Amino acid sequence: MKRTLLILLLCISQATFAQERTKKPFYVASLSTTFALNPNYTLFDPDDGETLLEPASILLRLGFGYQINRRWLVSVHAGYDHHLKFDINAIPTFGKITYNIVEDADDTFFVAASYGKMWRPSSTYEDGKYYGLGVGWQLAGDGRWNTIFKIDFHRKKIANFKKGNLDSISLGLGFSLF
Repeated sequence: MKRTLLILLLCISQATFAQERTKKPFYVASLSTTFALNPNYTLFDPDDGETLLEPASILLRLGFGYQINRRWLVSVHAGYDHHLKFDINAIPTFGKITYNIVEDADDTFFVAASYGKMWRPSSTYEDGKYYGLGVGWQLAGDGRWNTIFKIDFHRKKIANFKKGNLDSISLGLGFSLF
């Protein structure tokens, strides 16, 4: 335990006195949706105005975090999820760790993992756990604003729900402010 504490203190002191400042706080927000097959879509009548896929949820996320170095970021998030098909509302709160795989200028391609608690505002289902895994692309903008495109896999552990999980893959658009 003493050895771990000593290593942690050495890392913090080295980072504090380093010449280049790569550590910085940031804020992030995103709006995502999942898609489901449209039951009214017909393959043989493509002119009926129906699309193959339709939005199945609205996922709003807000968070703040800290960039540890060029590659690693940690953050805390809260959000609001509304799943249209199941009429489920949820408030996920979770921690996220992000790793920048590729950097090109100030653009990054990243992977992220999330874990936290999912709160239910109604008594239809109990509170549950929230898990997430995703990939994304952050495009550097002018100044401190960056645009984010991402694909995430979400698992919401809900007791008394079909198979105990609500799994979904979402496409999202967001921004970050460093």
